[in-house]
Amino acid sequence: MGRLADALKDSSFIVTGELTPPKGTDLGDLFDKAELLRELVTAFNLTESHAARMAMDPVAVGHLLIDRGIEPIVQMTSRDKNRLAIQASILGAAALGISNVVFMGGDPPKNGDHPDAKPVFDLFASQLLEAASGLNNGNDLTGNPLKGSPQLTIGAVANPGASDLDTEIDNMHRKTDAGAEFFQTQAVYDTDAFGRFMDKAKPDKPVLAGIIPIKSVKMAQYMNDRIPGVDIPQQLIDQIDSAGGDPAQIAEVSIEIASSTVSALRSMTSGVHVMAIGWEDKIPAILEQSA
Repeated sequence: MGRLADALKDSSFIVTGELTPPKGTDLGDLFDKAELLRELVTAFNLTESHAARMAMDPVAVGHLLIDRGIEPIVQMTSRDKNRLAIQASILGAAALGISNVVFMGGDPPKNGDHPDAKPVFDLFASQLLEAASGLNNGNDLTGNPLKGSPQLTIGAVANPGASDLDTEIDNMHRKTDAGAEFFQTQAVYDTDAFGRFMDKAKPDKPVLAGIIPIKSVKMAQYMNDRIPGVDIPQQLIDQIDSAGGDPAQIAEVSIEIASSTVSALRSMTSGVHVMAIGWEDKIPAILEQSA
């Protein structure tokens, strides 16, 4: 059992982070970010070819973080692997000491840097969770017994800003039934809307609300236009715009917005999942100001 599993069982406010493995073998920058935040973050998600852009396998990165005393949460998608390969990866990750895995569909290859890659999507998200849960219980997806079982903490994702909330909530319940032990969500900017989502969903597993600091007006507009379920209120965009072109002032305003969001979320959910996307050095200030 790892730090995340222990934290999910008690009443402490959980903070997870996210790191993107490199396109290449130089892990220096990723290790520096992990070291900076090791005392503030319970565990770090490691993305699997984020946005369908080829990058180092997160299982390998996770093993190297464990060597440094830092707990990883490996993301696994159904985009690139069929059910044979997914189960093999889960077992391999467990053999390398990884105890946390989050499952999701993944971004379509056509949107990434290898647009001609063939998508797999052999399993739905709930089926990925069933496969992992089955392995935890000693059997593969077709019921064949294992020689030694993993003991993984299994996570899933949710989108509280989905256009069809009833379907999203049904999916959450389906994922819980399939074995999800916690959820991480898409970025939250409207805490009142998130509260209504939680009241309606009534999840019986811990939910970690997503936090993405707003770096610029352009970024906010892009997210509103292109990322399903993200709705950054115009009021927040205007706050960023009021900072003008001064990077330091923009960062200060962005930290204030993110910390206020985290502060409001503390009474609504079990924790936050901070996806700083290059602004990892801002996370300490966000968490300090939100306390």
